[in-house]
Amino acid sequence: MSHYIPSAYSSSWRPAAALMGHVSAPLKRWLLDKGSLTERLLHRFTGEFSVEVLSERWGTASADEARVLGLGLRDRVLIREVLLYGGGQPCVYARSILPSSSLTGRLRVLTQLANKPLGAWLFKQPDLHRDPIEVADFSLPQSPLPPIIKSHSPGWGRRSVFYVDNRPILVAEIFLAPLQKAIEN
Repeated sequence: MSHYIPSAYSSSWRPAAALMGHVSAPLKRWLLDKGSLTERLLHRFTGEFSVEVLSERWGTASADEARVLGLGLRDRVLIREVLLYGGGQPCVYARSILPSSSLTGRLRVLTQLANKPLGAWLFKQPDLHRDPIEVADFSLPQSPLPPIIKSHSPGWGRRSVFYVDNRPILVAEIFLAPLQKAIEN
């Protein structure tokens, strides 16, 4: 079952400068951190970290996702949706769009991640580079998120395109209430 974030809402992604004055300094540091979110979660929750795969399927990206990745609307992508747990609680909902054209050669391993975090693999790549981070506020009541995500009180999210071997991968991460609480304490 896909937990697709409708493309109508995806237009709410804005440059990171949009955070000015809207979030606390600790949350801003987490949202704008250019390192591995997986590593930050492992550190914050002293190793109590796991990944629950909600959905992993072949399909097409939303119009906004295709635009960001430079894809056609009919190009095949692997859509991976997971919950990242810290301290036994769901902390992050992540949606990754992996174009089929990016999943060849050594990147083919990304089709077999199972319950391993994509970020752990990405940040081990010596040639990794990343586009600027965009942010969006998912705490608004009208946010068209699936019930499983809304039940965990989503807040701010971030996304960016990562490049390995000059091949793009879009990763969007929405911070859920347990992580936001941990960040503020």
